[in-house]
Amino acid sequence: MKTIILDTNFLTIPYRFGVDIFEGIDALISEEYEIITLEGVVRELKNLSKGRSKDSAAARIGLELLKKKQIKVVETQEKNVDEAILELVTDQTFVATNDKELIKRLKDKNIKVVYLRGKNRLNMG
Repeated sequence: MKTIILDTNFLTIPYRFGVDIFEGIDALISEEYEIITLEGVVRELKNLSKGRSKDSAAARIGLELLKKKQIKVVETQEKNVDEAILELVTDQTFVATNDKELIKRLKDKNIKVVYLRGKNRLNMG
């Protein structure tokens, strides 16, 4: 079974762009998979969710989605979320992110990435 790791910025896509990320992932990945996220991602979303900005609203929606979809949250030793993701990935892992630097590092490790393309659909590369 494949594992898909959701990054912080990916969880803000539904609010910012109106894209259903779970439906999009389903359309892209035909094999059986489990979606997870990291405790650092939850921590970042909680920090971002304070306040009244668009970022805050997007983070609150991201947190709600994690709860609603019952996404498993994995504890990691790394303080930095990107480093924790890079530490966890295997050839059975996809990472869902829009972080350009992280995408580059993942592709260097031959890890497939799910990302937002054209502000209206998900793509995999």
